[in-house]
Amino acid sequence: MRRASTRSRSASRLPSFSLAGSDGKTYRLADFAGKRGFVLAWFPKAFTSGCTAELEDLRDAAAAIAAYDAAVFMVSLDPPEKNAEFAKSSTPSRCCSRIPDGSVAKAFGASGLGGYAKRWTFYVDKDGVVRAIDTEVATDTAGQDIARKLGELGFPKKD
Repeated sequence: MRRASTRSRSASRLPSFSLAGSDGKTYRLADFAGKRGFVLAWFPKAFTSGCTAELEDLRDAAAAIAAYDAAVFMVSLDPPEKNAEFAKSSTPSRCCSRIPDGSVAKAFGASGLGGYAKRWTFYVDKDGVVRAIDTEVATDTAGQDIARKLGELGFPKKD
């Protein structure tokens, strides 16, 4: 199994943000603060082969991921409508889109060339601290890697 390349950002706190979800909800950092950790798995573009493989592996690893008390979102710079279609294409997963000016991607350092997001995964604890960043996501094991990393970082398991 490939080990994900991660960077530790143990003292890095996130700026306030909001993202439009494929389920019609808006997700904010404040929704999780002090309550629950979360994962933001940034991906370049919906319906491309690599992003589809990543979404499918998240579907296949859903039970392992769900064992942890952490919300997991796939996030791109695509419009919310496109991400809603993408989420439904493989699994009822939550995909989130950026706010129109791309400031959330910039705040995370996940804004890439050509208006696409970098394929990076951020692990954020319930205190809003970025615990790790996977900068070398393997699309075919992304879900398995997320579940493994949640365990390594000590995210709490559900009762």
